[in-house]
Amino acid sequence: MPHLPLTSFRPPLWGLRPSRGLPRSRPLSTQSEPNGSAISRRNREAKQKRLREKQASLEAGIAPKSKSPAESSKAWTPKERVLYEIPTEHGEKKDVSRPLPPAYSPQYVEAAWYPWWVREGFFKPEYQARLPQATGETFSMCIPPPNVTGSLHIGHALTVAIQDALVRWHRMRGDRVLWVPGSDHAGIATQAVVEKQLWKERGVRRHELSREDFLREVWKWKEEKGGEICEQLRALGASLDWDRECFTMDTGSSVAVTEAFVRLYKAGLLYRSRQLVNWSCALRSAISDIEVESRPLPGRTELQLPGCPTPVSFGLLFSVAFPVDGEPDAEVVVGTTRPETLPGDVAVAVHPDDSRYTHLHGRQLCHPLTGQLLPLITDCTVQPHLGTGAVKVTPAHSPADAELGARHGLSPRSVIAEDGTMTALCEDWLQGLHRFVAREKILSALRERGLFRGLQNHPMVLPICSRSGDVVEYLLKSQWFVRCREMGERAAKAVESGALDLSPSFHQKNWQHWFSHIGDWCVSRQLWWGHRIPAYLVVEEHAKGETEDFWVVGRTEAEAREVAAELTGRPGAELTLERDPDVLDTWFSSALFPFSALGWPRETPDLARFYPLSLLETGSDLLLFWVGRMVMLGTQLTGQLPFSKVLLHSMVRDRQGRKMSKSLGNVLDPRDIISGVELQVLQDKLRDGNLDPAELAIAASAQRKDFPHGIPECGTDALRFTLCSHGALGGDLHLSVSEVLSFRHFCNKIWNALRFILNALGEEFIPQPAEELSPASRMDTWILSCLARTAQDCERGFLTRELSLVTHALHHFWLHNLCDVYLEAVKPVLSHSPRPLEPPQVLFFCADVGLRLLAPLMPFLAEELWQRLPPRPGGPSAPSICVAPYPSARSLCCCRAQSQASRASLRPSWSRWASWATVGRWAFYPLVQQPPQAGSRPPSVTPVRRIWSCRAWWTPRPTYLGWLPEDTSCRSSLMAF
Repeated sequence: MPHLPLTSFRPPLWGLRPSRGLPRSRPLSTQSEPNGSAISRRNREAKQKRLREKQASLEAGIAPKSKSPAESSKAWTPKERVLYEIPTEHGEKKDVSRPLPPAYSPQYVEAAWYPWWVREGFFKPEYQARLPQATGETFSMCIPPPNVTGSLHIGHALTVAIQDALVRWHRMRGDRVLWVPGSDHAGIATQAVVEKQLWKERGVRRHELSREDFLREVWKWKEEKGGEICEQLRALGASLDWDRECFTMDTGSSVAVTEAFVRLYKAGLLYRSRQLVNWSCALRSAISDIEVESRPLPGRTELQLPGCPTPVSFGLLFSVAFPVDGEPDAEVVVGTTRPETLPGDVAVAVHPDDSRYTHLHGRQLCHPLTGQLLPLITDCTVQPHLGTGAVKVTPAHSPADAELGARHGLSPRSVIAEDGTMTALCEDWLQGLHRFVAREKILSALRERGLFRGLQNHPMVLPICSRSGDVVEYLLKSQWFVRCREMGERAAKAVESGALDLSPSFHQKNWQHWFSHIGDWCVSRQLWWGHRIPAYLVVEEHAKGETEDFWVVGRTEAEAREVAAELTGRPGAELTLERDPDVLDTWFSSALFPFSALGWPRETPDLARFYPLSLLETGSDLLLFWVGRMVMLGTQLTGQLPFSKVLLHSMVRDRQGRKMSKSLGNVLDPRDIISGVELQVLQDKLRDGNLDPAELAIAASAQRKDFPHGIPECGTDALRFTLCSHGALGGDLHLSVSEVLSFRHFCNKIWNALRFILNALGEEFIPQPAEELSPASRMDTWILSCLARTAQDCERGFLTRELSLVTHALHHFWLHNLCDVYLEAVKPVLSHSPRPLEPPQVLFFCADVGLRLLAPLMPFLAEELWQRLPPRPGGPSAPSICVAPYPSARSLCCCRAQSQASRASLRPSWSRWASWATVGRWAFYPLVQQPPQAGSRPPSVTPVRRIWSCRAWWTPRPTYLGWLPEDTSCRSSLMAF
């Protein structure tokens, strides 16, 4: 019979010869078509249509984009929840003697396993050192300590999913693993929460209590409410060593903070000075840069601010006239966005080359409110093309003006107090007024005096305190500062030399830029909750008011008194010392966490064995504020980098592309996705929060749109797998619940596969040793080769820390290779009598290895199913899958060797098998990349059906089909090999 040409595909495939006795199929058209034959194109289009309909149905139920909830005709169907009801003591091993439920149920699967893991000590490095596969190497990480005040959101879940997958993989491969849990005391946030609670429950303000009484209330709140994060971590399956749990206010951390402060002070890297700081008037405290939200305003915008009776307009440029002294008709018009700071002006500045003001150089101007004479100065930093080209200089309330004033020797004039009211320097008509109330009074006075020249829209960036929502003020305060330039240079050189590896590498540019422009770090906070600064003011009554304050630093008051006595030459008993009432910035203690959590400054076994850490994994938004400071202080205090590798994942955003933020009300509790939640419960959580009414309405509307029917139960394993499946090292991660739900269906697929395999094995099945496994058919050889390839891909993904490669390989093997192809192909074989011995052995091997490959990402599902596999002769090799050996490409080399031998036996001229495929109702056929030489015949097999090549819609590569026994019944599609 002549060959049937398939000229529409490249490379060409030799003709297909029908078997005798089978009806001749219709000849293929030789006309070239752009996307394959008409039949294959119709099949592809039909499948695409079905997938589009399925996706549209899913989207309509989970998160409708165009339809309102009332218009949605179809929603996700709640699954039956199967509960684990066998009485089991907390920490006892789960009973797996009962048959598997008919369908996957997360609550059933996740019950009882975690307490057993913890009780058995599987997460402790001491246990791992005794494993048969122990490598002798160590792997250590610390969790980024979350704030004790709140709960974890989906962004934290991403961190936990990535870290736990890496930790579990290292543990299974035999490394001695330590993953340290901990939480941060969150000075500002915790104090604010407790203050609100005291006012709500008892009508008491903080300052009505003593410092000691207030701190007792905070500790009481921490003990009652602070355990929620730990419960969330357990629900996520985080394999942390809980016996080493740390809190940044516990005794060990407090000792480390004091020691670090003293050492930095003695090294000349800590000093006290009066400088401009970020100040929150609502909190009455300095705040860090990361707590300042830069909010862009396109123009006039009204904001309701705490403590202000009426909304305040921002995004406006006010023009004010400063009369020239001695020239009644001459004036200099100045543009400002902050007219409330006019009483603090000490000069007006222009560019020296601005011809509009050249004739006024050296002249004096009259202050529009006080009439005081101010110098007109010239400075090259003034931008003549902005506004009128003249700017007022307020050194006490602007960082840029402070630098300009220092260059010209101008004295600052503070006119805004700590509480946001105007000071006595503003005279009686303004003193004590809220600064934005004073603004309106100042503008009225300017209009009355004829010195107001109008206003206009002015795009600007407004600094907002993320903790209070108040506008950040820049105030001159005497604070403690850390000198960062020298330590920053070392941090920059560490990345430049390769000693510190930042991944992805594009973060290196931000790192180098930040450290090349780093300023000194203000570490003082005007709070009661936190690490109190170990500095003491030496009070000398005879010198009070005559000299600058005299401060000493010591680990204890007795040590500080000895230092003061030595410096003053007076007996220590005669000196009066007062400890600084301020506390340290929370980021100071967090920067010490990698080594303070291991016992520093004491020389502990953990510090010697696990420091420096093997890896730091965290969100990219913490690169500079936390990672950078850990590198600076770790190198300075311990003499070595706290870690050599940093892995940074992307930000998780909602479906509108917004950052997950409690202030926006768009955060999702991971437990709501794990267990499912009704829309009404989500709405109640919003109302119980502290959202502004306007933000509450926006957040509630977004919830009703995104989750009109609530959130379905997805399970921990599906959530973890989804988070790890994203290329988290690239752009931002936009997570949708429908995506997590699809991976729950994947869990159900694995569940059903194991039910089939366990049924096929039977009760009398005895597994063979892996080295004795001998595939009896080419299909057996193929699936074992796929398994070996999957192990190789997983190993490569974990080594490069690209978990999306791991999830893709596992998803492809379980869903496509095993479930869609091999299980369908082996069903008729298992129905033969007598049943062949080899397929059950291959099934067991695939289940055992496949579940161990899956365990770091889906620990609960993998444990539940792996525990039900028949034990190998001589007893199980490991009590739990989380300490079982992780399959490697080397350990499965026998599968590859057998596969290669089988391929070679088919025909020497064939390059290799490529994949498997089906079209419509046709059976599966092994595929080849290259045709045999001219005149050669296809391999001799049992009768086959004829099939032609096609191009699958999900891959750009054409697929070329060959032959397979006709009685093989399969129902799926292209399998990449």
